[in-house]
Amino acid sequence: MRIADLIDRRVAIWGFGREGRAAIRALRQRGGEQHFTLFCSAGEVDAARAFDPALDIVAGEPDAAALGRFDVVVKSPGISAYKPALLSAQMQGTRFTSGTALWFGENPDARVIAVTGTKGKSTTSALIAHLARALGVRTALAGNIGLPLLELLDQPAELWVIELSSFQTGEAGPLELGVVTSLYEEHLDWHGSRERYVADKLKLADAARTLLVNALQPVLLERTQDHPHRLLFGTPEGWHIGDGFICRGTQAVFAIEQLAAPGLHNALNACAALAALESIGMDALAAAPALAQFRPLPHRLQPLGAHGGWHWVNDSISTTPLATLAALESLHGRAVTVLVGGHDRGLDWTPFVEAMRIAPPNAIVCMGSNGARIEAALRGAEIHCPIMRVDDLAGAVAEAKTHIPRDGVILLSPGAPSFDQFKDYAERGRRFAELAGFDAAAIAGIEGLGIG
Repeated sequence: MRIADLIDRRVAIWGFGREGRAAIRALRQRGGEQHFTLFCSAGEVDAARAFDPALDIVAGEPDAAALGRFDVVVKSPGISAYKPALLSAQMQGTRFTSGTALWFGENPDARVIAVTGTKGKSTTSALIAHLARALGVRTALAGNIGLPLLELLDQPAELWVIELSSFQTGEAGPLELGVVTSLYEEHLDWHGSRERYVADKLKLADAARTLLVNALQPVLLERTQDHPHRLLFGTPEGWHIGDGFICRGTQAVFAIEQLAAPGLHNALNACAALAALESIGMDALAAAPALAQFRPLPHRLQPLGAHGGWHWVNDSISTTPLATLAALESLHGRAVTVLVGGHDRGLDWTPFVEAMRIAPPNAIVCMGSNGARIEAALRGAEIHCPIMRVDDLAGAVAEAKTHIPRDGVILLSPGAPSFDQFKDYAERGRRFAELAGFDAAAIAGIEGLGIG
């Protein structure tokens, strides 16, 4: 669907986050004075009215009848495609689209690398853009990483690197390369089941002429084995990690210790980025030295520094238990007190608990709406380290300070979303920085968003 298909139709925008605002701007740009309706929360009404006084604003969650009054509804990604009201309106003839789908409709000939994955998709996307620019390629970095595609409508780039969440993979148009970094359990509240999450995530394979996947993930390998043009990273024949280096086959290319982004998982993200460039015909070996200049993304294993006699690491982006395990692995050998918990999406914490039985950290502080469930699982497994439970992040930081030796690490890696207490993971990360004694404003946004 293209934006022109919405002209002179009954159109609503559902959601007034950044994606919703980008959609309104794009529709106004192409549709002029056309009448549009916005569905938003009651708390957003005043801001929406100031943003576009011509909008017909409806506060609250729309039901099937409200949605059914429109020919097309442009939906924000966070709104589940499986809501009963949406499905009912769809059956009655209302079409649902998104900013992502509209951008692809407007740009059928764009050269696109789209990246998804339960973990690693943001860092891998940023790495691909960073390395492509190091080769002199005019590259756009946008999508779920923090810049809606419609904000770059009509802007030219030689290469588009687009991060897609599992909410968006089915909205992508045909593209040159799809990259899947990992596949674990996540977002069950949106998708409704693990199987549906996996199926939605892998819709990217349907859009991608070539598919690049992580060879270290058996489930991912099995689920993508029928793709006609599948490539792998993480294998000895291609880009992989070996003996402290990022390697291309038998050639040691880049020392992992030179990466500013810590952890073997980030080294594997670098392998994915190099393999992606190579697969579309770019000189990955020539780009590899630029890995030394890549700065870690904020809230992703971000070292804040030392304060009060401890080291502080902000991994607020961690929204699955397996992401927390990866964070702990990156700090192996150090005394770490980890802060876990947040919004409860019903994810299985068993792998985390089992890992804690084998290699417990210095201490674990459980917080948030699923803190009690995590604590109960840990105590039931008789984990051999102090386990505390508190209500909120401030209490977790205070408790951590009493259970960490001098020069130890206090790690925020919640393994859960922030929605029980914060607007998003970034707000949670900034609050953690404040509680640790740092200037939250100094936590920069993601470098490289947009076109450069």
